[in-house]
Amino acid sequence: MTTVGGALADARARGIALLDAQLLLARALATTRTALIAGDDRRLAPEEDARWSAWLARRAAGEPLAYLLGEKEFHGLVLEINADVLVPRPETELVVDWAAELIDSASAPAVVDLGTGSGAIALALKRLRPAAQVTATDASAKALAVARRNAGRSGLAIELVEGSWWGAVAERRFDVAVANPPYVAAGDPHLAELRHEPLVALTPGGDGLDALRAIADGAPHHLFTGGWLVVEHGFDQGAATRRLLAEAGLVDVETRRDLAGLERATAGRLRGAA
Repeated sequence: MTTVGGALADARARGIALLDAQLLLARALATTRTALIAGDDRRLAPEEDARWSAWLARRAAGEPLAYLLGEKEFHGLVLEINADVLVPRPETELVVDWAAELIDSASAPAVVDLGTGSGAIALALKRLRPAAQVTATDASAKALAVARRNAGRSGLAIELVEGSWWGAVAERRFDVAVANPPYVAAGDPHLAELRHEPLVALTPGGDGLDALRAIADGAPHHLFTGGWLVVEHGFDQGAATRRLLAEAGLVDVETRRDLAGLERATAGRLRGAA
């Protein structure tokens, strides 16, 4: 019969990080990671062993831990995550922090999160800036359902609208627009590693810039004068994204780097009337 220590050793032998294995095994045994570490000689009951073996196989095959656990922490929120949405990444917190900085002094800023997925960015911003009027859009009804449940579990009131990019908000304007759109180029080898996540949320095809183009092009028609657009992009797309925002007529365009020192988010401001 498998013990906790044996289960973790098996996971390590299959190339799974210790923390991932501990979190997954704790969930399989309906216990805490602390209790797990303190009792590595505990034997797994048959049903626990079966559950663990199935989850271990899925994790070893590359399925994200968040899909197996059904949740992921992001910017102080614990969000429901399933295969209908991307798993929130730590680098996306840069977009949240930048947008929160931009609306810091506004009394009731209008904010839109284009392509919200799980609602991660929108909800994190609402948590940081409760006075903000936050709208979150997505073309996927299934993704919006996840975002709606996350809004409910977090107790944060945001507006959810189905539609593609700016098309979801008609003629409305905003003080700040944020987006983490699909930006991986077609044929990028990293797509194979991300095969368990929704492809439409990862790549728009081609050079990977189509979604960023659409968002940049529509920004002047949906931002208030002085309003900002903040977008996430690939580590090698900083120059291209700056060019897209500048060509759309935005000014004060700049790029910020993530904790790894990679260009990860770019913002620009609307000057004058659209």
